Amino acid sequence: MTLADKLYKILIQGGSWKTILTGLKTTILISVAALILGTLLGAFVCLLHTRKNPILRGIASVYIAVLRGTPVLMLLLLLYYVVLARTGIGPLTVAVFAFAMNVSAHVAELLRSSLDAADKGQNDAARTLGFSAWDAFRLVTLPQVLHIAKPVYQSTIVNLIQWTSVVGYVTITDLTRVINNTAARTMQPFLTISIGMLLYLSLSYLVYGIFALTDRKKEVRSNEFD
Repeated sequence: MTLADKLYKILIQGGSWKTILTGLKTTILISVAALILGTLLGAFVCLLHTRKNPILRGIASVYIAVLRGTPVLMLLLLLYYVVLARTGIGPLTVAVFAFAMNVSAHVAELLRSSLDAADKGQNDAARTLGFSAWDAFRLVTLPQVLHIAKPVYQSTIVNLIQWTSVVGYVTITDLTRVINNTAARTMQPFLTISIGMLLYLSLSYLVYGIFALTDRKKEVRSNEFD
């Protein structure tokens, strides 16, 4: 069998490309939804961690420590088969919630460390010039925090896309599960899995490209003001 015949069998025969595309869409949907929810939740947890109230700080610290130290697959299985088993919530929603919780812990710690690394002298100078606490944070501290956190946040997104490959354990037909089923059906594991790896790699470099594009636009705007 030629390479073309193998590719036809894997990608075209029986509408395989539609099944692969559906699995890819599921992976993207879970990743995007979990990223948005996890980022918002992570910002809130970080806010709790910066409070002077020791109880709030303690809750945030425990939340971050537990979720960062727990494998996301274990969290997913716990929520789906135990905590939410009798609620009627679908596996897709449970998966989004599980990955959002995991992402939120990483984002909260990332924002906390970025806040610590930001130049507090600039914030103090802004307050001296008459800025309110909120304006000083929004205009001076926050841009520094985002700049510091950006590279690690980019890696967090890529890791999230890779982590979603375990959702098949809760009956979700994502990209990994589709690739595995296709490999078994066509008896072409090496070529099929290689195609799956290329698809995941493409998603990762799409993320890198988006971040690189935003950096490029920022440089262009900076040059326009120089």
